[in-house]
Amino acid sequence: MSVADAFDAVAGSYDGARRRLVPCFDSFYGTAVEVAAPPLRAALAAGRTPEVLDLGAGTGLLSLLLTAAVPGVRLTLVDAAPGMLAVATGHLAARRVPHRTVLADLADPLPAGRYDAVVSALAIHHLDDDGKRALYRRAAEALAPGGVFVNAEQVAGPTPDLDRRYDEVWTARITELGSDATEIAGARERMRHDRPAPVADQCRWLAEAGLVDVDCFFKEWRFAVFGGRRP
Repeated sequence: MSVADAFDAVAGSYDGARRRLVPCFDSFYGTAVEVAAPPLRAALAAGRTPEVLDLGAGTGLLSLLLTAAVPGVRLTLVDAAPGMLAVATGHLAARRVPHRTVLADLADPLPAGRYDAVVSALAIHHLDDDGKRALYRRAAEALAPGGVFVNAEQVAGPTPDLDRRYDEVWTARITELGSDATEIAGARERMRHDRPAPVADQCRWLAEAGLVDVDCFFKEWRFAVFGGRRP
């Protein structure tokens, strides 16, 4: 089963499990929105519509949070799972948010345009390290001057021992939050497609792609928010 097939299979129930499977949900997504928002607000202040590119957008969860924080943005959502994009379209259409969806893999060329923010949540870790580095270069090139790239991501521990500890803490936390054996097994089955990398490595790759002010803005065990700005 491909990554797209695995996520299409749970498109209808995906959002309902997010707050259990991402124990730091509010801080994790909230930080991503805070990092992405300034250039979007600056575009509005300059009298133009802010453009956002959401990579591996899934059901549009991060895009929805961005539109709530900065009304008036225009969204381009990219994902390889048509069922997930269909859910996203329903959410955004119901809120009358201007958007387009692009059915594509993250290894494909990005939709043409210049974006004030390129964002992603829990998607890029499905690429291998070379694929991540290549995507970071394409994302940096797609940004308008002053635009930001933000990745709210699942990351690997910097050592095998810490990586195992990340998993122990995650399993304990999601169990406390009500994930049952079936939900955990389903999550682990999807995690077979994961290829996470340490946050320090990924910040270095962003700097190598030409971004500045690169930093990790939030981290709680395996969940991290990091990014940078195009000069």
